[in-house]
Amino acid sequence: MPAIVTAGLLMGLNNVLTGADIFYNDASIIDVHPQWADFADIINVIASTAFTFLPALIGWSAVKRFGGSPLLGIVLGLILVNPALLSAWDYGNAREAGEIPVWNLFGLEIQQLGYQGQVLPVFVASIILAKIEVFLRKRIPDAFHLLTVAPIALLVTSFVTFIAVGPLTFAIGNGIADGFIWLFAAVPAIAGFLYGIIYGPLVITGMHHTFLAVDLQLTSGDTGGTFLWPILALSNIAQGSAAFAMYFILKNKNLKGLASTSGLSAWLGITEPALFGVNLRFRFPFFAAIISSGLAGMFISMQHVLAHTVGVGGVPGIFVIQPGSWGAFAIGMAIVIVLPFLITLLYGKIRNPKSLNE
Repeated sequence: MPAIVTAGLLMGLNNVLTGADIFYNDASIIDVHPQWADFADIINVIASTAFTFLPALIGWSAVKRFGGSPLLGIVLGLILVNPALLSAWDYGNAREAGEIPVWNLFGLEIQQLGYQGQVLPVFVASIILAKIEVFLRKRIPDAFHLLTVAPIALLVTSFVTFIAVGPLTFAIGNGIADGFIWLFAAVPAIAGFLYGIIYGPLVITGMHHTFLAVDLQLTSGDTGGTFLWPILALSNIAQGSAAFAMYFILKNKNLKGLASTSGLSAWLGITEPALFGVNLRFRFPFFAAIISSGLAGMFISMQHVLAHTVGVGGVPGIFVIQPGSWGAFAIGMAIVIVLPFLITLLYGKIRNPKSLNE
């Protein structure tokens, strides 16, 4: 996550430098000040690296999580983005032209497809790699580990991935992304409202991490960006605003301090302190936040707000929003800053404030 968030912020800086109609009519900063062009280009290279080699980052993290060697996870991820393979970003055009390269192996035709920007293929492959490695380490003498465990685990996992895991998860990922695209195109108001409502509860269960794969899939597809991540950013801001309101309701100094610091944390993209420390504890701030998030999600979905990529899921998130959508996203931010604060403050004042501090 730190690598992805950092890349998102830097990509936002690049968007500011290269986006037209931000500071100048029909022109970008580098159009008017060409001496900044190379600076923007370097920023773009730095920012895009984490997404270009995303499978390597996920491979490292996932293999480590499931008990394998993180370095093997990095190698597996790099295998899946090897330049010798057809880039996932070129897959659509290559399929239409009937020019997908294949390997002929034991009577099978295996597509020579890379998985740039993909999450599911490398995630599932990493689990398989870790399980095979752990299995082999328990059964092969230590003296032979270096010569046998890593080569066998990596070879078997790579073959299984190219033959079955990769194509299957690639299709599943595209299917999920296509489903969201259809839903937000057909009924954007309803889709945006529902996603805004459910994102807060998803954070409670930890299932919100699942949607990172969908976001990344959307940013690497034909949509030109993700319509889910802007709602995520607004949901985080809403939780922070509700926590800030509790600062003015609570009398206990420790609770007031928690409300203010966790509110700031949520505005900067980390909602767990506000959620578990304040909003869920008193319940009504949580409901004020998700209702406000749903309304803001409805509005920005109707305005077709897109983010170039993922970034900080809070107030700084505006920098990765496509420049043409900054105005609509700013209105969405105003909704989740003001509305949950007022709802929480008014309801908290109506309730017995003394009972909240017992």
